[in-house]
Amino acid sequence: MSAQLTGIIGTVVFLTLILLRMPIAYAMALVGFVGFSFLTSITVGFNMVAKEIFNTFTSYSLSVIAMFVWMGFLAYYSGIGTRLFIFAYKMIGHLPGGLAVATQAACAIFGAICGSNTATAATIGAIALPEMEKYKYDPSLATASIAAGGVLGVLIPPSVIFIVYGMATEQSIGQLFMAGILPGILLMLAYMATIIILTSRNPSLGPAGPKASWSERAQALRGGLVEVLLIFGLSIGGLFAGWFTPTEAGAVGAAGVLGVSLLGKSLSWKKFNNSLLDTTRTTAMIMLMIAGAMIFGRFMAISRVPFELASWTGTLPLPPWAIMGVILFIYLILGCFIDALALVLLTIPIFYPIVVNTLGYDPIWFGVIVVMVVAMGVITPPVGMNVYIIKGVAPHIPLEVIFKGIWPFLGALIVCLIILIAFPAIATILPNMLLS
Repeated sequence: MSAQLTGIIGTVVFLTLILLRMPIAYAMALVGFVGFSFLTSITVGFNMVAKEIFNTFTSYSLSVIAMFVWMGFLAYYSGIGTRLFIFAYKMIGHLPGGLAVATQAACAIFGAICGSNTATAATIGAIALPEMEKYKYDPSLATASIAAGGVLGVLIPPSVIFIVYGMATEQSIGQLFMAGILPGILLMLAYMATIIILTSRNPSLGPAGPKASWSERAQALRGGLVEVLLIFGLSIGGLFAGWFTPTEAGAVGAAGVLGVSLLGKSLSWKKFNNSLLDTTRTTAMIMLMIAGAMIFGRFMAISRVPFELASWTGTLPLPPWAIMGVILFIYLILGCFIDALALVLLTIPIFYPIVVNTLGYDPIWFGVIVVMVVAMGVITPPVGMNVYIIKGVAPHIPLEVIFKGIWPFLGALIVCLIILIAFPAIATILPNMLLS
């Protein structure tokens, strides 16, 4: 049996194991080990697995994940999300669908100190949903706006997916973080416009709130936004300025959130302990997934399937944009069934050489595109992780009601994706300024 055929069979087996609901990390590791051992020997296979697992869990550069994850959980348990939502509502809550519009701003700002879409959706959802129910918002609009807003948590830096993409492709994490800022703002504005259009056409979906006075806005500004700006400026700003490495920036950010929480007496010992436990669980899950992806990647490399696919793609009688469209469509379909982080780890070894080396696209721009495409998967059925997070926050609302409200926001995401493809400078202008 040829190496290429072995690689194809291994990929089919991997997808079958996922459909059988085996954890993705284990499926990647198992198929990678068996396939690599089949093409080499069982001894070489065991040595490869041991090496990849050891290197992943002892990697200093990957410790940045733990730091930024802890930063997000500290922000979650310390109540920073609540203060951010109050600030956003005081500023723009008087617009049509004001609470839902404010939710997008709160998600975007909270995303500046949290690199997880699920943590962003859970934090803002627990705060915003009771308020929207209080003002009789349509359940579909209320829940879907929070689930979609959670996507901003992985697009606006810091972002765990950007970190993993940067590690996998050897691209600058600082440049990737900077590249996500303008697309994140663009997506936030697109979500806001979607809500305003829907509620203007049908005010019963989400009534506008009362207009806050300037003194109330100033008070909300001091209580919500200032501390986030300080933490973001110190951590991410220091990374952009070259003061810190990514790992150091994550540690500084976590220390900043911890310091603000202790000074404000908003973090009890129990909440602090819970932040550590949740960080340990989440980081272990991510690291195990990375180790599994490295093992599977070794198998793919020795089977030469990615290289043959890249070579075949280069011979297609299609323009680069058409091939890129096919790749993005594949991402969209796979995102409906595979977790966002696992999808990035699984597909980057295959598609990155095609997009960057064969088609000649910018790797930083492609990183932003990948994050946006896989973000669609966290709000679309049947996986839709953010939707299930909101279901957990609001167990009395049926899943089909939440998914029903997702489609306008998915449309806004697709429009933003098209804009980024047509105008790639939106993603590359800030990283290029960083290099100049």
